[in-house]
Order: sequence, then C-alpha cells, then structure tokens
Amino acid sequence: MRSVHHYTGLSTEEVLASRQKYGSNLLVPPARRAVWLEFLDKFQDPLIKILLVALCLSVGIAAYGYFSGQDSVQAFLEPIGIFVAILLATGVSFWFEFKSRKAFDILNQSNDTLPVKVIRDNRVQEVSKSDLVVGDVILLDTGDEVPADGLLLEAVSLQVNESSLTGELMCHKSTQLADFDQQAIFPTNKVLRSTTLIEGHGMMLAEHVGAQTAYGQVYDAVQVDDSVETPLNKQLDWLSRLITRMSYFIALIIIVGRTSWFLIDTPSFSWLMLGSHLLNTFMIAVTLIVVAVPEGLPLSVSLSLALSMRRMLSSNNLVRRMHACETMGAVQVICTDKTGTLTQNQMHVIATHLDAPSQVISESMAVNSTAYLDFEEGTEPKTLGNPTEGALLSWLYEQGISYRDLREQIEIIEQIPFSPKLKYMATLVYSPILRKRMLYVKGGSEILMQMSTASPETMDITLLKEELGSYQNQAMRTLGFAYCEVPDTADSIATCLKNQVLTFAGIVAIADPVRNEVPAAIAACHQAGITVKMVTGDTPGTARQIARQIGTWTDGVDDQDKWSLLTGSEFEAYTDEALLPHLDQLKIIARARPLDKARLVKLYQQLNRVVAVTGDGTNDAPALNQAQVGLSMGDGTSVAKEASDITIIDNSFASISKSVMWGRSLYQNIQRFILFQMTINVAACLIVLAGAFLGTQSPITVPQMLWVNLIMDTFAAIALASLPPTEKVMTSPPRNPNDFIINRAMGLNIALVGGLFFFLLLGLLSVFNHIDITSVNDLFCRACFAQIGHIDHTQGELSPYELSLFFTFFVFLQFWNLFNARTFFLRQSFFSCLKGTSALLMIAVCILFGQVFIVQFGGEMFSVVPLPIQDWLWIALLTCPVFLVGELVRALSRRFR
Repeated sequence: MRSVHHYTGLSTEEVLASRQKYGSNLLVPPARRAVWLEFLDKFQDPLIKILLVALCLSVGIAAYGYFSGQDSVQAFLEPIGIFVAILLATGVSFWFEFKSRKAFDILNQSNDTLPVKVIRDNRVQEVSKSDLVVGDVILLDTGDEVPADGLLLEAVSLQVNESSLTGELMCHKSTQLADFDQQAIFPTNKVLRSTTLIEGHGMMLAEHVGAQTAYGQVYDAVQVDDSVETPLNKQLDWLSRLITRMSYFIALIIIVGRTSWFLIDTPSFSWLMLGSHLLNTFMIAVTLIVVAVPEGLPLSVSLSLALSMRRMLSSNNLVRRMHACETMGAVQVICTDKTGTLTQNQMHVIATHLDAPSQVISESMAVNSTAYLDFEEGTEPKTLGNPTEGALLSWLYEQGISYRDLREQIEIIEQIPFSPKLKYMATLVYSPILRKRMLYVKGGSEILMQMSTASPETMDITLLKEELGSYQNQAMRTLGFAYCEVPDTADSIATCLKNQVLTFAGIVAIADPVRNEVPAAIAACHQAGITVKMVTGDTPGTARQIARQIGTWTDGVDDQDKWSLLTGSEFEAYTDEALLPHLDQLKIIARARPLDKARLVKLYQQLNRVVAVTGDGTNDAPALNQAQVGLSMGDGTSVAKEASDITIIDNSFASISKSVMWGRSLYQNIQRFILFQMTINVAACLIVLAGAFLGTQSPITVPQMLWVNLIMDTFAAIALASLPPTEKVMTSPPRNPNDFIINRAMGLNIALVGGLFFFLLLGLLSVFNHIDITSVNDLFCRACFAQIGHIDHTQGELSPYELSLFFTFFVFLQFWNLFNARTFFLRQSFFSCLKGTSALLMIAVCILFGQVFIVQFGGEMFSVVPLPIQDWLWIALLTCPVFLVGELVRALSRRFR
C-alpha cells in the first residue's frame, strides 16, 4: 500500500471490502421511543399505580351502586375524578419533560457529510466523513476535526486539542519516538475522532471508524438508559406501599369486625342476610381504600417539581428531567472535571517578568504567533488556534494593544514554527515602527536563557530563575522571550541566530485559572456535607495545584496518603474490591481516561451514595448519564448536554451549590405537603372506619372528597412549593437516601393532629345524630346545655344543612392546618417568616373563596345548602385554634429546645 514517503491509499475494491468488514464511519443513535410510550412511562410512578388500583375499585363500587338502583349516575363522579387526577398528574410530568427535552434536542445535529481529504487510488480526493473506512489515508490541516481514530504517518508541528475527550487543551503529536510522552492518556503518535488540530499538519492511517472509535464508545455509553432510581422515587414508592398496606389492614379490620359483630349480634341467622351483610361490608371496606388514597398527591408532586424546574432557571439551572430538581438536595458526592468546570477553559497570562522596550514586547507577542482572537460582540475574546499564544494576544488586548494592527503594519520575512525538537518559535520581521529588521524568539524559558548571551542590566537573572521555579511548581506554563536587531540585508533566521547576539527579554507564566466563584462554591458544598472529587485528564501536578486553589487538597495531609491522588492507569489497575474501602480518601484522578469517571460514579453508588457529576466534554457523557444527577455546562459539547439532567447555563460552579439548596428546600416542601394531605386522609379514613361500626352514613360525600383531594390539596401543594429556598438547609449534612420521607416528627404530627381532627369531627357527627341543628349558634347552645330537640331525621341520616356544616368544618380544619404545615421544620412563628409567602397567602384566599362558592352554589351535586354569613364566621372562629395551638407549640419548642 505504501512505499517510501509515497502513499497510494486504498483502491475502490479495498474500500468496499473494508466497509464490509469494519463498517462505516457513522454513529447511529438508537431509534427514539414513540411519544405515547414515553407518556405511558409516567404510569410507572408508584403513586400513579396506587391510583390505578383505586380507580378500578371505585369503578366497581359506582357500577354496583348504579346498576343495583341504590345510587344515581352521580356515583360515577368519584372514578371520573380519580381518572382526571391520573391524567393531570401524568400529563403535567410528561409535558414539562417533553418541552424541556426539545430545548436539549441537539445531539442529532449531524456533521457526517463534512468533506474529508483522503488518498485513494493513488490520488488525493474528497469524500464525506461518513464514507471513511479503516485503512484510509487521511490528510489533516490546522483547524480540522479528526474524523476517525488512527495512527499518524506524518506530523509537522502538530498540536491537538483533546479537551472533548481528555480535558487537555493542547497535546503535542509526533511520529518521532524521542517526542513520545509516556504519561499521555493516548499515544503521542495517535489521533482521535472529535479532537481538533490547533496547529501544524499531518497524515493519518484510519484504524477505527464509527462506533469503534474512542468517541463512538463514549457515544454508545451515553445511549444506554441508566436504571438508577432517584431518591424521591424510592421515597414515594415506600409511601405508596405504606398507604396500600395500611388501607388494606383497616379494610380487613372492617370486614372481620363487622362480620363478627353480625354473627354475634344477629339472633335469627340466615345465609341470605349474611350474604347481604358481607356485600355491604365489602363495599364499605373498598370505599375506605379509595378514601385512603391521596388522589391529589401525584399531581401535587408533579406540580411542585415543575414549578421548581421553572424557578431554578432563574438561578441558571436549566432542568431537563424534573426529578433532578429534588435529587440535587440528596447529593452526597460531586465528581467534577477540571477544564471548563473548575477552570475557565481559557489560558491567561497570570504573571510577567519582562524587561525590554514595550514596543519590542508587543511586536514579539503579536507577530511571532499563529493564533487569532475572535472578538464576538458582548463576549470576552475567544482564542482561535494555539491557546498559549492566544493567552499572549489576550494579554495585549487587556493592555489596550491591537495585535491585528501590529500584524498589518509589520512585514514578516521568515518564520520558523514551534517544534518539540527546537522548543522555540522564531520570526524575522521588518518593523516600520522601529524602522529596523528584528528577530523575535519565544519558547522554553530555560532554552532561551541558554541561547541568549545578553540581558538588560536591570534584569536579576537569579531572581528570575527563582520565579521561574515558583511558577513551574504551581503547574503553570512558562514562556521565555528573546530578540535582537539584525542587519537590513538579513533574510535567514538560521544566519541571524548564528551571527547575532540574542537579548533575553523575560518570562511570562500562563495557566487556565480557577473560576472566581469556585472556591466559595466548594466551601459551601463542604459545609453542606458534600464531598467534591476531581477527575481530569491533566497531569498530577496541575490537578494537585488546582485542588489546592479550590480547597479540596491539604498539603502535609493529603500528600501522605497514596489514595488521595491516583492516575488513570493506576485507577484502572485496581479492582473494585480494592478501591471501595478507599473511596472516601480519594481526592483526585489525574490523567483520567474517558470512562474512568463513569466507573468512579458506579463505585460510589455501590456504597449507596447519591452522586452528581459535572462536566462539559464528550468524555464526561457516560458519567453524566450514570449519575443520579448529571450537570453539564452551558458551553459544553452537545453530547454532554444530552447526557445530563441539568445544564448550568452560566458555567458557574456556584450555580451547583444553589441547585443543592433548591433541591433540599423542595424536598422539605414536598414533606410539608405530605404532612398536610396525610393528616386529611387519616381523619377521613377514621371517620369512614367509625361509621362502619356505628352504622351511620358517611358524612363526607364523594364530590366533597374530590374537592378536598384534587382541588384544595393541589392548590396547597402549589402554595407550599412556591415557598422560597432557605440557606439554612445548607448547614446540615445530606439526608440519608434510605430514610423514609415521613420522618418521626412528621409521623407523630400526622397521628396526633389527624386523630384530634377525627375526635372533633366524630363529636360533631354525634351531636348531629342526636340534635336537630338549624344554625351554628343553635349547635353551640344546645350542645353546651344538652338540650335535645325534636329529631326529624332518622338515626344515621344527616340533613343537607348538617352535611354542609360538617363538610365546611372539615375543610376549615385543614385550611388552618395549612399554615402549620408551612412552618413545620422551622420552629418559628408563621408571622416571623412571612417573606416569600405571598403566593401561599393568595392561594389560601383562593381555597377559602372556593369553599364558599361550592357551599353556596354547589347544591345537589355536592350535597350542600347555602350557609348564612354568621355560620361562616362561627366556623372560622371555632376552627382557628388549630392554627393558634400550632403557634403555641412552636413558641414552647423555641423556649425549651
């Protein structure tokens, strides 16, 4: 195929044979699932499953009541309401995620049709990127994206940006054994698909194409749907199991208790009477199961997540998957890359020690360079080309000097590009400003010091060498500068270097600096009990220095622990069993390979840790996909964004700590709502249970429970979800993902308050069953003085007026309890935390007016009659102690805590 320095390339037949054997250079994404299937996925939610069971039971009850003639068509209102609740809950979740996915739908923007220069049939020709095959000889020029993985055949001053795969901005590539970097992640004589040539040119032999490339393996890893269950899903699954088991247990008590009571208390037994009693008992038990199900909870959780999803956008967190909002609050470990996440992904001049005329320095940096700056309006200059040279041009820009003006004025006579062999770059120019021919040289500081036989009298070489050592110990890149004036007849750099004396002009230190906000953000994460691990393709020295600057590395402590820093090759060599005991000690993985971070995430997940991953490169995508929460950067690659759950729009690590605060606050708000709704359901279930044994009719009708569970509770969820995040949540460690969402304090509160409401309502029901009530004032007076009036209704039947009173009492007890739920966890008076509660107060007013509207105008549908204004005032007054007692309890807890 090849002779000395002559490449004939593949023939047409060899191309077809290679494509048949190794495949084409295409990355084919898996077929996207149908939209309706994605919608059906929402029915896998544990609370939706329990609602589906309730729906089936409710349909059965309604059908039996209607076809047996016991109920009207109104009996189907409850199954219709549950069905609507299911559709709303699944629809809200699906719609927000579908809409957000559209914002991320950029992965499939293909560049497979871009032309690539290859040698085939003994001639240079252009083919599309997708037509490349293994064995193709490919020509590479500055600015090209490498289209496949392969072996370099020729390399001239070749510098490659591998940041998309390894995080390294600039890697030298060569075919010379002397230039090989033994510590490099990928061999020095190989180039990889998706990397970019910064400078130089070369020729490569394609060894891997399509899915077999390193990029393709990362791409395939991203396509695999992770099966990692989020902490909130686990909690809601446990909650649904609890509700199911408790409702089934109480239903069993009803069946066993009522059946035993019938057998003991019935003097004349008959099988027909037993069958009728069992059927009636079964219907009561099923009714209790339906009542026990919090129909509004799935919708309320979805609305809470959706609302937080929108509000987090104001904190520069673009959320793609709704559950990620809450999962961030449970994060215990953050695995982050360095370049572009902790650092600015832009080389900058950090320090200078220059002693030469300013015009000489400016010209040397401007013309002795191959880089350019892109001055896009409204943004900082962006480097095009060598990032180190770009840092010099940016430094000139900061000094108010235009490198373009200098280049346009100065005539370049000859230029020698940088090479690893020479370790310097030289440019011979004529400067109309200086009116002289000048030779400008830049390169390795030590090399130029040796080449220069002169230096300014004011330059302290000893001090300069000390500074040089200090910069290098801080993992900075250093460049030296030298120059000389040459005769007007000089036209060769080699002759000038041989015959002229170079004057050393000084050094500059260049680095990719840490983002300004990162140290404070890392400190906030540490305060919140979150550990931060760095996984980078950079050298151990550079990674260690960045870790010092951001506060994750402590000299004298971490230096003594061999597990604090591992290279990618060392990490790969250890088995999972060897690594697991030492993961807490690990601070840095340097020279990391693309899949190392994903493996690290899996190891932490084996320890039951909740892991978030940050990254902006293609190499980060598998880990972003594997983690419970993947956080991509706004200027990251499309593959990274597609694999992530949240995109940090402003690329700020500080936004990550804000998302943790949002997540923790959201979880507390969901807990508050569960506290609020479960109190309602406990009271309602106990009323049904008591009615089953007392033989009374249910005082709360189906439409009334639908109003409470679907409308009122949904409004309450929105009110509690609208509460602003508080920074206090960042002072405690992450919650244990195995802890039940209803903690001990919540369970005690639900039992006590729900039980109290039950006894209050049971007492009210007892009064209604023995006293003829025509007004609340009448109720109050007769109950106090035990004046039993004429009963014009049979035992166990309530008048529409009494049903209206009972329903309104029930709702007002929950209305006041909403304010107690708002202050749960805070131990503060409601009035001391009014800031940010305007939405809650507005929604509370809406609930109040909604209740008034239903009672005054609901009529037969809700089994109510209008109440006079004095009754409304009495009910508000009689139920407000629920809030006042809560305030008293919170005051006592503050006093004696």
